[in-house]
Amino acid sequence: MTSLVHFEDLWKVYNIGPVDVPALRGVDLRIDDGEYVAIMGHSGSGKSTMLNVLGCLDRPTRGKYWLCGEDVSKMSDDELSSVRNQRIGFVFQSFNLVPWLTVLGNIEVPLFYQGIPRHQRHPRSRELAESVGLGKRMKHRPTELSGGEQQRVAIARAMANDSSIILADEPTGNLDSKTSLDIMDLFDDIHKAASASGGKDKEVGKE
Repeated sequence: MTSLVHFEDLWKVYNIGPVDVPALRGVDLRIDDGEYVAIMGHSGSGKSTMLNVLGCLDRPTRGKYWLCGEDVSKMSDDELSSVRNQRIGFVFQSFNLVPWLTVLGNIEVPLFYQGIPRHQRHPRSRELAESVGLGKRMKHRPTELSGGEQQRVAIARAMANDSSIILADEPTGNLDSKTSLDIMDLFDDIHKAASASGGKDKEVGKE
């Protein structure tokens, strides 16, 4: 069976002046559908670099990376952009919401870039807003939401394109302890629901 994610002898080396600084050294990794994975390590150990490579935001210096059976390590910028839009959902520590859009508008952003018409985007975004507990906040803008609510919008946006993998980089870093637990419970619920549905399982990578 083809793994969802497969790294083979993957390296990422940064050139800082005359010095080569390896962030990833010969990483071999397999992640299958339905797995729920945490990337852990001390500061500077390469966690964010690994997430950037996983999310096709950065290319490996050498080695191979297959996502859903496709070798993405040598793809062009346009091809990687298409992969990010169609297969990967991102949840960031700083939320990265569009300030002038409502909850529904922010959730719809990936669907807009896929060229999906509004009459199809709107029902999908409403369904996702309901699923993350924002059914009564759909018309609010980010400045009118709490930090936890903003992160729920970001999670719904990450699910909008029915992504194969969801990558979360310190998704609770800007939240208080209670809200952090609520957000992690939401990730657990998403994973359980995807596993039970028999459809595309979500792989959640967290730093």
